[in-house]
Amino acid sequence: MTTQSDCFGILDKVFPMGKEGLREIVQSCFECHDRKACLEAALTTKQGLKFRGELLLRIPASGLVGRLKRWSEKKELNRLVKQEQGKKE
Repeated sequence: MTTQSDCFGILDKVFPMGKEGLREIVQSCFECHDRKACLEAALTTKQGLKFRGELLLRIPASGLVGRLKRWSEKKELNRLVKQEQGKKE
């Protein structure tokens, strides 16, 4: 039986902002057997979805296919954010 840590899926605890303004994985997470599921869960939270949206803005989209892919990903993230907001209301 596996028990999850108190930090499981909390973006600021498992993937905090570093000194240079970039997110870094906490050293203790490398030893955790739930690290992949934990990071995936963190990226599906409201804060994680916002982070993913910020990443999309940083990555340049080249060509028509790149712009369409980026537009599609933004649309999906917006849908997920609205879905997440609906859960809390």
